[in-house]
Amino acid sequence: MGEFSPWHLLILAGVFVLLFGAKRLPDGARSLGRSLRIFKTEVKGLTDDDKSQPESAPASLTAGTTAPAAPPAAPTATEPPDAATAAQQQHEAR
Repeated sequence: MGEFSPWHLLILAGVFVLLFGAKRLPDGARSLGRSLRIFKTEVKGLTDDDKSQPESAPASLTAGTTAPAAPPAAPTATEPPDAATAAQQQHEAR
């Protein structure tokens, strides 16, 4: 008791198909994959920024002077949608 059998998973999959429709499930999975890919690159960019900062502060900063404010980071560009996705979205809009 308490464990999922293959029948439970099959019934759950059937409920998802009935609720969301067979057309929306692949679109939702594709959107989730893109979001996770963007999140992964942003997290990697944050860790790369941490590694590029110097380990020790220069002597002028430790003497009590303040450092000038760093300019804000440029926003990263996201991947443009491919032609197939754009065509599919236009077709769905009609």
